[in-house]
Amino acid sequence: MFSPTTPGYTRHAEFRGRLAAALLGIVLLVATALAWGAGEALLAVVYPDIGEPYREIFEKIIEGIEDKAGTPVGNYPVRPGTDIGALKTSLRRQNAKVVIALGRQGMKTAAALDHSMGMVVGCVLTVPESEARGQPVISLSPDPALLFARLKALMPAAKRVFVVYDPGFNGWLMKLAKEAARAQGMELVAYEAQDLRTALRFYQEIFSATDSRRDALWLPQDPATVEERSILPLVLQESWNQGLAVFSSNVGHVRRGVLFSLYPDNVALGKSLAGLAQGILATGGYGKRGMMPLRDVQIAVNLRTAKHLGLNLSHQQQSFDMAFPEP
Repeated sequence: MFSPTTPGYTRHAEFRGRLAAALLGIVLLVATALAWGAGEALLAVVYPDIGEPYREIFEKIIEGIEDKAGTPVGNYPVRPGTDIGALKTSLRRQNAKVVIALGRQGMKTAAALDHSMGMVVGCVLTVPESEARGQPVISLSPDPALLFARLKALMPAAKRVFVVYDPGFNGWLMKLAKEAARAQGMELVAYEAQDLRTALRFYQEIFSATDSRRDALWLPQDPATVEERSILPLVLQESWNQGLAVFSSNVGHVRRGVLFSLYPDNVALGKSLAGLAQGILATGGYGKRGMMPLRDVQIAVNLRTAKHLGLNLSHQQQSFDMAFPEP
């Protein structure tokens, strides 16, 4: 009997692990094929074949899709060199009618497939309008309506929200943000910047004009205007010095000191994507097209920053999904 001290134990354990994984894959493929053969599953998921932590995210989204669909769906991890012809054949054989494409690679691959199949896209930040108008696309950018509602709950005195954004990347989102701010009785003061130098100048203007008692700064997911090596440290330092509330669409910023962020509830997102796909199956057409903000969200809060800003969040703490600093 093998034990950890037996020669060759490690190689034997690795072999057994690979064999178990291969057998599990075969079982899943057979189960999916049987479900399709019974006419139960018409959905397929195409997503990037990449490692952790992203693999776990995709698995959670697929879990939500299958939960909503009530049956296993076809899972197709893809890489840049994936054989599109072979993938088309496999999807047709399995009677897939709607493809749920996750991530840019998933979307790119799905766009090259049989156009008689419907497509729903998720797990992308933004997509050019020319590409997005053909199908529903759920962005990873949280809905400004949810962000601003949470800001009001944490900071009832808030009256203005400042933001610096690249119109080519987040123009679609700012259209929604203006209406969302108005609905909360706030004003959105938005600055358009397409490069780092312009963004820095606008941030300097913002910090010279804000009133920390009623203003807040929003950091969207925007590589041009929320650059993490120079802009983010500046924003964090100046906002701390001035006592200005900063909230972000990037949950990683909460650990670094912004007040709060909303981030995806991956299982719930999967259910939303499946719901859109089921709508296509039921009607034969698209009920919605184009970019849609993320509404399946959880909240992360920095309690140290809240205390520094003089915000008493003790009565709301049970509603937070993550809190920093961690206990």
